[in-house]
Amino acid sequence: MNTAPIVLFVYNRPWHTRKTVEALQANELATISDLIIYSDGARNSESVESVQEVRNFIKSISGFKSVKIFERDKNWGLAANIIDGVTTVVNQYGKVIVMEDDIVTSPAFLKFMNQMLDYYEKEKKVWHVSGWNYPIETEGLGDFFFWRVMNCWGWATWADRWSYFKKNPKELVKKWDKTKKKHFDLDGSGVFWNQVLRNAYSSLDTWAIFWYASIYENNGLCLNPTISFVKNIGHDGSGTNCSSSKISQEISSEASFIEYPVDVLESEQAVHRIKFFYKINTKSLFLRGVNKFCRSFFNKNLF
Repeated sequence: MNTAPIVLFVYNRPWHTRKTVEALQANELATISDLIIYSDGARNSESVESVQEVRNFIKSISGFKSVKIFERDKNWGLAANIIDGVTTVVNQYGKVIVMEDDIVTSPAFLKFMNQMLDYYEKEKKVWHVSGWNYPIETEGLGDFFFWRVMNCWGWATWADRWSYFKKNPKELVKKWDKTKKKHFDLDGSGVFWNQVLRNAYSSLDTWAIFWYASIYENNGLCLNPTISFVKNIGHDGSGTNCSSSKISQEISSEASFIEYPVDVLESEQAVHRIKFFYKINTKSLFLRGVNKFCRSFFNKNLF
């Protein structure tokens, strides 16, 4: 198998980074996969020690075909670091598997991602391969499904698709009509379009929502496993864009005997179930505002 390189983005979380790497090392394709690590620089004096601890650890990593490390000499921030790193690696290799420092994979993760990258490389409707799925009812969805939204907890793509990536929130606000905005927002979930607005008005600086927007503008589809191959361990308040969460995460350890869908079409069943997931799990704007205030001053959520 011509395995895709793994690009891993790390910052100042030694424990999370170690768990992420140990899980990747347990994958059967690790020894024939290149690992490329981008270590962001410290944002302030308080981060210097933990950034150095992470850098000391990543220099000891083995168990992969090769390990290459890029240490940023200043703080780029998560979004800029990922955009630059993914662009560099995918342009060199033609495809890429992308990880952040709080994603623990199953031993079957690399096998699944590489299988999907190989199988759908020439299917131009497929733009993105996800490693995670929502905790939804799985009956009738098959081994995986297609839909409009990308997930960034362990994902992969190809160079020709990533070449369309564009981050220009104000252009989207101006150009898209109400119908398009609502459909992009998973028919008014309140989750996705709000991220574009917050980036447009500088209250948020992220990248993933614009990869989704780039896919959406070009009528692409994202491939999702029905049972996740990853879990996020960063919802403990330690991440840049992750607050505390209690999302249940079941992980698959099997990537064999995959049944491929006959048609590359969005799954109405999956979309309906994920929309319901957001309906019952998304707090009101008021409650989310209260929690944000409590995290800032008391370091915990009220609700």
